[in-house]
Amino acid sequence: MAARVVAIDGPAGSGKSTLAERMAMALDLPYVNTGLMYRAVTLRALRRRVDLEDGEALAEVARGIRFDLSSRFAPPALVIDGEPPSPELVAPEVEVNVSTVSRHPEVRAVLRDEQRRLGSRGAVMEGRDIGSVVFPDAAVKIFLVAAPDERAARRVRERREPDPGGGLPSSDGPPVAPDLAEALATRDARDEQVNPFVPALDAVPLDTTGSDPDEVLREALAIARERLEASGG
Repeated sequence: MAARVVAIDGPAGSGKSTLAERMAMALDLPYVNTGLMYRAVTLRALRRRVDLEDGEALAEVARGIRFDLSSRFAPPALVIDGEPPSPELVAPEVEVNVSTVSRHPEVRAVLRDEQRRLGSRGAVMEGRDIGSVVFPDAAVKIFLVAAPDERAARRVRERREPDPGGGLPSSDGPPVAPDLAEALATRDARDEQVNPFVPALDAVPLDTTGSDPDEVLREALAIARERLEASGG
């Protein structure tokens, strides 16, 4: 099922979104940003005043959202209830609460099944547990890391620069703040408490510190093509 799945995991600001989208284009695969899915659940739960400590109620919210891939984007990418991702998904109130929502096993189970459905015909999928949980049999698993200061600087650029594809600039980092590095460290600590990283044992680590996006893409594509060829994908 997962011969053509490329799983890209890593912390906020490590470069997942930029790399995953560009890899999807290069490999002629859809691009799935799983962070947007958790943000969509969080936004809807907040609008409906659902108790964010009630995992089953949040799972019910998740079941009521339709996630699909749309070819209106290049590469094909996520739409939520038939619409492109809303800028509200990166609002501060969502940022503050998405880790709380995502920690619930009931929510993760619903979205895991949705992610497997979206990637069933192949995809480049980014998140925190794609290679270890969602697609443990993925042909390609890459785990990105980067120095905290560089991750924070990327958040600043991504918040200020519009996405040339018309979508959101980024989905996995905090809004621009006076001390973004500190804010990012706070989020790391919160995420580690509610959804700790457990990189897949066979994931290839890739440190993006000091590398421009083209360098990272070249290295990641070399890894992906070698593994896809070996898997027959």
